[in-house]
Amino acid sequence: MASSPKSPKSDQASNPPAPVAPGPGPTPLTAEEQNAAGLLPASHWAAQPLEEEATVDDGASSLGSFISSSASLSSTIFQYRTIHGRTYHGDVGNAEAYEPNDQRHVEAMEIFHHAMMVQLDGQLYLSPLDKKSDFADEYPNAEVIGTDVSPIQPSWVPPNVKFEIDDCNLDWTYADDSFDFIHMRMLAGVVTDWDKLFRNAFRCCKPGGYVESLGSGIHFLSDDGSVKEGTAMHQWGKVFGEAGKKLGRPFTVYEDDLQRKGMEAAGFVDIEFKDIQCPMGVWHPDKKAAERGLWYKIAVEEDLEGYINYLLNLVMGWTPEETKRFAAHAKKEWNDPKMHGYFWLRVVYGRKPE
Repeated sequence: MASSPKSPKSDQASNPPAPVAPGPGPTPLTAEEQNAAGLLPASHWAAQPLEEEATVDDGASSLGSFISSSASLSSTIFQYRTIHGRTYHGDVGNAEAYEPNDQRHVEAMEIFHHAMMVQLDGQLYLSPLDKKSDFADEYPNAEVIGTDVSPIQPSWVPPNVKFEIDDCNLDWTYADDSFDFIHMRMLAGVVTDWDKLFRNAFRCCKPGGYVESLGSGIHFLSDDGSVKEGTAMHQWGKVFGEAGKKLGRPFTVYEDDLQRKGMEAAGFVDIEFKDIQCPMGVWHPDKKAAERGLWYKIAVEEDLEGYINYLLNLVMGWTPEETKRFAAHAKKEWNDPKMHGYFWLRVVYGRKPE
């Protein structure tokens, strides 16, 4: 079982990560380009008053610490870029990640994992496999492989689990028909070519095996008009959409139906999908929906700056202060019971023909 492709192994680095100077990065969108896309100017958010200043916490999380992966790694993998005090993947092998890879964000991602479990009623996946629970524990005879571009994974894992460093956008080096199940989650803003991603997965999946992808929409919607023009929630999807275009790594996975289209083009059959409405916050009268919204809000707020700084500062060209003010307005709206915003999550899975 795997989540993406395999990478060659090299010697592990025992020294702590060594920050390196930021690379050239993307050329920020001009004011004219942002205006043409319907984006409010960054200065707009600094000019808007906040009844209560919902500042983004710059301190460390208290959820505990993680140990870096025990996988064998090259020392160059640990050369992270430092941008506005946060570390990011160091462009090794031309891989790119818009989320930071420091300790604070790793801890935030642990909360995000739980939030995703809540969306699926405690299940890791929806594909019709034999059991729906933690792979390594429920499938002790299976080999479970996870991949990422940075070595930030925990080392306290079951013995049948290993992590490898690689970029899922490259040609996968696994042999044909290698895996019974390939699982992908929240790759918006990461994948350059979704058709290629699913072609790789199709080739590496065994006949009769399944590939599953969970992704989300970027636009906050409301049925009562509370998410209206000029709100931070309304602008959220526009900002992420334009940043994805600029990077060549789209965030519009749900909006453009990239999961289902990619699976169909690759040759999967028995394709099924499930759309899940996720409120932002606890406003929804349905208890289970409110729980989904609560956990998603907690997960994003745990390191909101980590999710938006790279995109807004480097890609959109906003100043750190403008980004911080936008984040404060977004948090204020997420915690306002009168704002009934939600977005869509989509789970798509398909089977490789026998």
